Amino acid sequence: MPFLTSLSATGFNDHPYLQGIPSFHNGIQLNLQRNVTFFVGENGSGKSTLLEAIAERCEFSLRGGNRNHNHNTGHRFGGYESAMAPYLKLSWNPRRISEGFFMRAESFFNFASYIDELAKDDRRILNAYGGKSLHAQSHGESFLSLFSNQFESGIYILDEPEAALSPARILAFMAVINELETSGRAQFLIATHSPILICYPGAAIFQFDENGILETDYESTEHFTLTKSFLDNPNLFLRHLIKKNDALDGHPAALWRNHSNYNA
Repeated sequence: MPFLTSLSATGFNDHPYLQGIPSFHNGIQLNLQRNVTFFVGENGSGKSTLLEAIAERCEFSLRGGNRNHNHNTGHRFGGYESAMAPYLKLSWNPRRISEGFFMRAESFFNFASYIDELAKDDRRILNAYGGKSLHAQSHGESFLSLFSNQFESGIYILDEPEAALSPARILAFMAVINELETSGRAQFLIATHSPILICYPGAAIFQFDENGILETDYESTEHFTLTKSFLDNPNLFLRHLIKKNDALDGHPAALWRNHSNYNA
């Protein structure tokens, strides 16, 4: 049973940024019945906006980290707050969880630098990250080191954790998820573009698009259908992608969506 069982948000009709995201137009109401939940959708569809709102309500640093990683200056979030957080309501079972981690790929460099600063006073801090500076590891190694050493129990809110991972490392990350979630020690909320990662067995997948935020299955996601279509016939896609004056507005997904409009 997941720790966080539902989330909802309404009443932000007068917020120009939030109202500019089509998936939020009808408000948000998600029931979370599994320990692993994926948010999928195009760039700008609202996945990260919702994730960071959940993280703020969990009192995690919006730059990445847990409740003890106060690597912001001045205000708790360094002058930045989630637009969605004031409207978001979370329901917990049986109680609110304070352990966990918010990881966002785009600010991981700053998080690694923050850990290095702390380690100047106490080198033992690095034991929680594989025993050496995250900057002394490759990008992918540092990500996996964080996942393997820092993740123990709680709620893990991850924004594109696959960003630095090779396909083999994504599979290794899935093994970390499996060990924690099957033991009942952890819940994962993950925004991702990875067709490998969302194949995780038994996970819930929520699609963010102009129809709102709706639960779907793996083979109905564009991640699966577009990737499969490309791997089945890459030359078909590449031939049209490199054509000048392409009528598909330069969007690769349009090749799949309009597959019936041309011959292989």
